[in-house]
Amino acid sequence: MPNRTCRYAKALLLASATIVASPGFAQADPALKTEAAALVDAKAKLVQEMVDSVFSFAEPGFQEFKTQEYLTAILAKNGFKITKGVAGIPSAWTATWGEGGPLIALGSDVDCLLGVSQYPGITSLKPMVEGAPGHGEGHNSGMPLIIAAALAAKETMIKHGIKGRLMLWPGVAEELLATKAYYVREGLFKGVDANIFTHVSSDFSTSWGLGGSNALVSVEYTFTGSTSHAAGNPWDGRSALDAVEIMNVALNYRREHLPLSQRMHYVISNGGGQPNVVPDRAAVWYYFRQNGFQQVRDLYEIGNTVAESAAKATETTVTRQVLGYAAPNYGNKPMADAAYANIKAVGMPKWTDDDQAFTKAVQTGLKRTIKPLATTIGEMNGPTNERVPTGGGSDDIGDIMWNVPTITIRYPSNIPSMIGHHKTSAIAMATPIAHKGAVAGAKAVAMTVLDLMTTPKLIADAKDYQQNVQLKDQKYDPVITASDKPAIWLNTETMRRLRPSMEKFYYDPKKYPSYLAQLGIAYPGTAPTK
Repeated sequence: MPNRTCRYAKALLLASATIVASPGFAQADPALKTEAAALVDAKAKLVQEMVDSVFSFAEPGFQEFKTQEYLTAILAKNGFKITKGVAGIPSAWTATWGEGGPLIALGSDVDCLLGVSQYPGITSLKPMVEGAPGHGEGHNSGMPLIIAAALAAKETMIKHGIKGRLMLWPGVAEELLATKAYYVREGLFKGVDANIFTHVSSDFSTSWGLGGSNALVSVEYTFTGSTSHAAGNPWDGRSALDAVEIMNVALNYRREHLPLSQRMHYVISNGGGQPNVVPDRAAVWYYFRQNGFQQVRDLYEIGNTVAESAAKATETTVTRQVLGYAAPNYGNKPMADAAYANIKAVGMPKWTDDDQAFTKAVQTGLKRTIKPLATTIGEMNGPTNERVPTGGGSDDIGDIMWNVPTITIRYPSNIPSMIGHHKTSAIAMATPIAHKGAVAGAKAVAMTVLDLMTTPKLIADAKDYQQNVQLKDQKYDPVITASDKPAIWLNTETMRRLRPSMEKFYYDPKKYPSYLAQLGIAYPGTAPTK
């Protein structure tokens, strides 16, 4: 073993031993976790290849087929049983391994965002394919992290005869909040003892309790009227587009009289055909967000009422289709305690001068707040404690959290001060920063898996916390019904049109040591040379 690896292993063993002595939660033998962390380090090249490859595929929700093919092939080669098309979603899958013992699920999101194609490793905004999707939230790094953690945990378990089972799953179409409620409904997590989820960040952390994320209902309203000549006889037409616009105006006025925690945003998904024909069909797609199960249901009903009123005002009719749902997030405290101890034992990645220089150059070039890559672990966050909840984003991991003890581990694969859902958040996601953050996160996940596999008390405590604390005052109450189906048609036309141009940018790890090398970008660089 190289001297640097030996020094790392000794430091991690000492940190783990100190943490195990801490009261309040059960943990695995620190020597096992040191071994697993070293195995993750040995997979750093694989992590880099996976992170860069998924970045290059750039597939939006329900179109993650190249990503599915690539990641499942790696897992199948390593002895995992692959099941594709789970929960009626063609791009979804599970990978299972093991026998006996606890069943631990591991997942992260894999989809990207429309319209944020961006070259990595440069300090300016430049699309790789104009108008194409891109990883402007860094979801390309999550499943590579999970796979490295699972392989390390598996090898450790085999060597030491530890019984247990792993189930890996991808968060498909998370940006549409459109799959995890269906995973739960179709029994994907039946029999799972605990679930670890990861999400990219610029920090290294976890949390417990009710967080600041909102519940969400994604719904499209379609209005139907009748056509006529827009100039010759407009009085004979009934404009579906008028109904859409009245609905939007009415809800925008209504915002003033709704709680601060609500969020409503929309796009007109069908605005009609051409101006000289009164539109007989038009549609508007809404995200309704609120901070609790009943609250988001109430907000959704307000939207339904306004839609019906707009239809009456324009003598049109309206139908609605739920496209997605997300429950509020709720982290499991016993699991968070164990994971946080492992995060502290692993520590932040060792950033180089080039990493910090690149971070500053990006922030300077894009006129963002200058903030270096973090070098220390912060405090663990507990429940939000706002007198008046102000709400925010959503993540459908919440649907799993209310059914299986679950935590989210945030890992440091991006740089601070970037804009969410924006090209700026893609710039670092195929650079050494993303690779190092994913390796660090994989160590924490692998170590927490071993905690769960070898200490029955931790799983018992996690289940007790969920049943007697989390579910004491709120129960899982999704808006989706037995008749609702995943919106698997979304983004199909976009990828049919753009994939041929995007395929030219797929990463070839057999030819190039990194994606930046394939693109001709020197790190820390400023612009592509090819």
